[in-house]
Amino acid sequence: MPFSWLDVILVAIMLLSGFLAMLRGFTREMLAIMSWALAALATLFLFPLYRDTVKQYIQPEILADGVLAGGVFVIVLIVASLITIRLSDQILDSRVGALDRTFGFVFGLVRGLILVVISFELVALIVEKKDFPNWVQTAQSRPFIERTGDAIISLLPDNPASIFRSPDGGAADERTDAGDKTDRGYASTDRRGLDEVVGSASKPR
Repeated sequence: MPFSWLDVILVAIMLLSGFLAMLRGFTREMLAIMSWALAALATLFLFPLYRDTVKQYIQPEILADGVLAGGVFVIVLIVASLITIRLSDQILDSRVGALDRTFGFVFGLVRGLILVVISFELVALIVEKKDFPNWVQTAQSRPFIERTGDAIISLLPDNPASIFRSPDGGAADERTDAGDKTDRGYASTDRRGLDEVVGSASKPR
């Protein structure tokens, strides 16, 4: 069976990603990912600490939030990248440089595959797979891409929004509702008791 355009695109992206990663080296690729993660964590940690301070000097609020979050992220990313570049350059110039480039090429191949798989799954959310063009339907790599996509999706939580909720949030709501009902119950009992006292006091002796 001849190759289709999807097969060509997959191989081209994987080879391009692998070549770029080989030039940079495995260490630099991994340290680059760590730099982005560090910048994101720093932004999440510092944003709530300095948000009110920045809002005093920058308006509107959405602009202040954007400047603070973007500024922290970019600054931390630049500093971390400068450090990781020097470290990775030393490794590339050492005796393990060739091995580092080899691992980098393998890493790049995997990264290219993941990029194609994610793109395929995103398109599948918009267009039904049965409506894909013929060069996608007949691609030899399509079953492999679909299996890889299913494996990635299986690693995701069933309800991603639950990650941002409090674990006992539901229980807390139930306790709050129960407390409200109890308060209302006590209020009704107190009112009945008060009515009985008033009624007995108003009766002639």
